[in-house]
Amino acid sequence: MILTEFDYVRPVGLEEALTLLCGTRGARVLAGGQSLLPGLRTGEDTARLLVDVRHLEELRGIERSAAAIRIGALTTLAELATHPVVLAEAPELAAAARANGDPQVRNLGTAGGNLAAAGRATDLPVAAIAADAQVELAGPGGRWTVPAEEFAVSGAPAGSVVTALLVPAAGRAAAFEKTADRATRYPVCATAVRITPDGPRIAVTGATARPLRLRGVEDRLRGGPYTTEAVLAAFRAEPRELFVPGRGTSAEYLGHLAGVLAARALQRADQALA
Repeated sequence: MILTEFDYVRPVGLEEALTLLCGTRGARVLAGGQSLLPGLRTGEDTARLLVDVRHLEELRGIERSAAAIRIGALTTLAELATHPVVLAEAPELAAAARANGDPQVRNLGTAGGNLAAAGRATDLPVAAIAADAQVELAGPGGRWTVPAEEFAVSGAPAGSVVTALLVPAAGRAAAFEKTADRATRYPVCATAVRITPDGPRIAVTGATARPLRLRGVEDRLRGGPYTTEAVLAAFRAEPRELFVPGRGTSAEYLGHLAGVLAARALQRADQALA
């Protein structure tokens, strides 16, 4: 299909980009373009102005501070999947990036775009929730952060831009598991876990209406064990309406699949502590 008509601008800095986004109705951010451009072709998305931020170096890079790993919004999924700091201290994020699409998608797709993708399940949000990450945003009023779990519900306010993902470091006891749709490679179900001194953090996407942290499952598994039987029992206790059937899958099947994937992830994360 042919793209609909829109204007295009390449701002010289983030401040100019924010001014354009706030001052133009129907303005959209163009970063990797892996979701937006196909949506514009099919008519699922609309835009009157594309604000191209792909060259803004201030939105790139991965930095380690004392408390967190800062992942710039324009960091590609390929970079995220192979960065040594992320592999060592936020392996659920690296695995989620690695599971996304194919090499071409990972080389163009960005961390910020994957987090902000609306209307479809993607891989990074569930890993960010399990990691207790914060999404950093910039808008006319400055910069602020929101928990990844909250961002999965609210998204980025109009006129704002995702600038970074802030991930608590030293989370080597973490893992990500996914069953992908064969046609689209989006998750039928994906789970991410991180084992902390307070107990496990467990999040699910694809099988649910949006990325969710499953606190009930966490409470049932606090202190272990993380055997397949114990994890499946914890998932069976969740309300079936939590899981949304689709593409020939039932809520019962998706609840079971989420439990199987969570058990695999928890057992691998637990092994990292040994």
